[in-house]
Amino acid sequence: MPIHAVMAKRLHHQPSFDGEPPGPDELDSPAIEAAALDIPPPESDKALQKGVWERATSAEYKPTTDGSTVLRFDILVAHIMPPDGEDVKIKRFVVYELTVKQDGATEDTQPAKIERRYTDFRELYVGLKRQHPAEMANKYFPAKVLMGNFKSELIGERSAAFEAFLTYVASQAMLRDSEYFLRFLQHDELTRACQFLDERRNEMAIPILENCFRLLNKIYMNRSRPVLLILCRLVAACTSSPVPHHAAERWALLALSRFETLCDIDLLPLYIPLLHTCAHLWWQRGQDQKPITDRLTDMSKQGINTANTESLMQAIHKIDPRTETI
Repeated sequence: MPIHAVMAKRLHHQPSFDGEPPGPDELDSPAIEAAALDIPPPESDKALQKGVWERATSAEYKPTTDGSTVLRFDILVAHIMPPDGEDVKIKRFVVYELTVKQDGATEDTQPAKIERRYTDFRELYVGLKRQHPAEMANKYFPAKVLMGNFKSELIGERSAAFEAFLTYVASQAMLRDSEYFLRFLQHDELTRACQFLDERRNEMAIPILENCFRLLNKIYMNRSRPVLLILCRLVAACTSSPVPHHAAERWALLALSRFETLCDIDLLPLYIPLLHTCAHLWWQRGQDQKPITDRLTDMSKQGINTANTESLMQAIHKIDPRTETI
């Protein structure tokens, strides 16, 4: 199993991409978060008056020298929602902006970012403690409070506790691979992206899926189930419109390379629809389809049914049903 979170990751694990995946010539290269009386309030509480908390200082980047990468969870900003003057009937809450980076010899300049509430972190903590009591024994988690939720000191303490908690979870294989952690990482964004796909608003879904991919690709191995599923969903979103998205070919190339040595038999049903999707994309772009069609022919000779009976999105839906139209 790979080593994750504030630990050196195995050298064969490719770092995440800076923005977009590499082109075809780069696929094999090692790399692919007190005002009182007349006394002026501190700057942090001044910001809170505007509904924003920001950490005064962040951890300094330290490059690795042995080719390894380091996974980091940072909460540098939090927002009080809804903002003053908006939705006064809604109970206010704090949204924490979680930044996930995978630093190595160079700093990760394309971190993944998601927003979560205290209840999301607590749901993860409770689920993991129920499912893995031994691994979660004596692990600290900030308690609920009845008052003072919006004080900068409390937000800062909670942010540091959340960072330490996620770092620990990502470093433990059983916790990292749990359904609770994966849900915490992607459920909200994936649900929103699938709703856009259902509405045929692919251009809105694709940036969300790209961020999901960058996030999962920093935490899990390149050919892990979560990473390949989100990658295939991204390819499907880029190619399901009459005119393919401008990034469709790059994501398709990456997906093909990830499936080359796949051993997870549960994900093999995605491979044939992926090949057909790529063949059609290559045809649309006026490129040579022969390497892909040859691969399909070889598989057919091995007794594998390569008929294009379902779309890539339909194949994904069988493995991981969501709201998108198939």
